[in-house]
Amino acid sequence: MKPALQLKLSQHLALTPQLQQSIKLLQLSTVEMQQEIERYLLENPMLERDDDGATETFTAAQQFDSPQSSEGEREQRVEREERDARDDREQEVPAAPSDVDDDRWASDAGTFTGAGRDEDDDSDAQDIHAGTISLRDHLGWQLGMTQLTERDRALVRFLIEALDDDGYLSATLQDLLETLPPEYEIEIEELEIALHHIQHFDPTGIGARSPQECLALQLKVLPESDERTLAIVIVEKHLELLAARDFAKIRRSTGCDDEALKTAHSLITSLNPRPGAGYAQIEARYITPDVIVKKLKGKWTAYINPDAYPRLRINRLYAEILARQRRGNGNLTGQLQEARWLIKNVQQRFDTIHRVTQAIVDRQRQFFEHGEVAMRPLVLREIADILGLHESTVSRVTSQKYMATPRGIFELKYFFGSHVSTDTGGACSATAIRALIRQLIGAEDGKKPLSDSQLSEILGQQGIVVARRTVAKYRESLSIPPVNLRKTL
Repeated sequence: MKPALQLKLSQHLALTPQLQQSIKLLQLSTVEMQQEIERYLLENPMLERDDDGATETFTAAQQFDSPQSSEGEREQRVEREERDARDDREQEVPAAPSDVDDDRWASDAGTFTGAGRDEDDDSDAQDIHAGTISLRDHLGWQLGMTQLTERDRALVRFLIEALDDDGYLSATLQDLLETLPPEYEIEIEELEIALHHIQHFDPTGIGARSPQECLALQLKVLPESDERTLAIVIVEKHLELLAARDFAKIRRSTGCDDEALKTAHSLITSLNPRPGAGYAQIEARYITPDVIVKKLKGKWTAYINPDAYPRLRINRLYAEILARQRRGNGNLTGQLQEARWLIKNVQQRFDTIHRVTQAIVDRQRQFFEHGEVAMRPLVLREIADILGLHESTVSRVTSQKYMATPRGIFELKYFFGSHVSTDTGGACSATAIRALIRQLIGAEDGKKPLSDSQLSEILGQQGIVVARRTVAKYRESLSIPPVNLRKTL
């Protein structure tokens, strides 16, 4: 085949680096965006935070229009740098005074510890203790107070390490025995004795191998009474019936009357089925809302949270250096352009979030007035059409973005949901239906709870046609148990 040159015209979509960065910043959460900005600050010397809170950003156009800063500006910059350095020194951890015992001085915080605690502090010492040490440390401390032999101590420590976060021994003693070296010649009876020691430690119920054993251990340390005896029988033999609230079968099996069963049931529900959970190291997750909604002059208004908005600007010093160079530095010029892009894209990100949020607030203003029962159906396309945006853009804006309102903090996606038709030809939000179901169940008679069919009929009387299966699905999404588990004595 003879080679030849051909001219072909075609159209294709190309995303510029600036547009790619804009899309990426839009879909990031506030925490992820802050991390991304920190990366840019480390890599690009042309970019810096506007810690002074200046309302105007020092743009590149201003830099090149004034290649040399005035003497007054230099003096202000030097004074600002000295003030920042002085503030940093004041925030450093002070040294321990010479007349204070080193043991009472907290080197990591620069404050006194236990001896300097405020006498008016009514914090629960046990809660503080549980929140600062782990379950294994707590049990190990108790083990150190015993008079056991070194061999028994080693076996107890071995079983302590096998406990899960709730304080249960999930593995069998036989399985644990097989993991030990044969040359130690350990018998199963020795592990049973070691487990017996653990089950006498605090918190009560620790080292149990099942929920029945955990609850029984807690009951057996209580003062002896008829109610305690009945509760132990129920826990050890009829716990499944109790979980299913089959009180009639429990009465027939134990021969107790309603009053005794009610007292035993109350005693059992007061126990802790997860004794080790109080010592679990829980990592707290904090949410910084992107938008704050308040009612101003009779209108619900959204505005950007100042704590979530990063203030950035061009580094004046590097911009002046670049402006003095006649031919310019290619590397610094590129970094200057990237810094300008980032500042613009961050501002555009929050402008888009604000527009979308205000549109949501306008459509859901009845929610802010009356709560979930007044939530109206809303889809992404509706907001996209109002603002002239693409539906995918609205989806990115509402993902992992949060709104602080007088009714709490909500993700923007919370205000979108499917709808159910009503008898009048209108539509009701699924969120509103779930709120109605929660209200109906909250006001029901505990001895005669409402079934899913009855809930469906009540909603139908209010003009909301919902099938029983739909009611069951909404009820399960609210973590509300079925009718048989909601029945009380």
